[in-house]
Amino acid sequence: MAKTESKMLPLGTPAPDFKLPDTVSGETLRFADIAGEQATLVMFICNHCPFVKHVLDELVRLGQDYADQPVGLVAISSNDVTGYPQDRPERMKELAAQRGLAFPYLYDESQNTARAYDAACTPDFYIFDAQRKLAYRGQLDDSRPGNGIPVSGADVRAALDALLAGKPVSRRQKPSIGCNIKWRGG
Repeated sequence: MAKTESKMLPLGTPAPDFKLPDTVSGETLRFADIAGEQATLVMFICNHCPFVKHVLDELVRLGQDYADQPVGLVAISSNDVTGYPQDRPERMKELAAQRGLAFPYLYDESQNTARAYDAACTPDFYIFDAQRKLAYRGQLDDSRPGNGIPVSGADVRAALDALLAGKPVSRRQKPSIGCNIKWRGG
């Protein structure tokens, strides 16, 4: 299981826009379509990565727990599906239905959105504030497959809760660790 760290896009970076198909609804969505009034969580995930599988239940809980809050959530898969067919859009739609994802699961076929966010791994998390400026990037929490630490979503939840309370997000942020994004031709 190769480990890749997230690149930690600079805090304050404006949210890169995107225009991507939602594998669940079939609609094409932009950042503005999913943005929350106070916070927006953008998650780069995929179907096959063991690091994503390890935290998937918590991602489902995040969708449920923040559904009634002014928080937008979206997941994006940017993997090359030629070498990783389990990450194809129809499989993404199946996973979303099976697991009851309460947020869109977008397919970044061109990989341009992953590049715009400087995403490096799955999972990789980005939280933008009400002004659509990057307030948090990095890990979900300290749990990793096999390290015995329970999955809690503590880091992402603390950042979201700070924004909801009108407080600053801690600048002590740790990179996410996961499988590298599967770049085409890479």
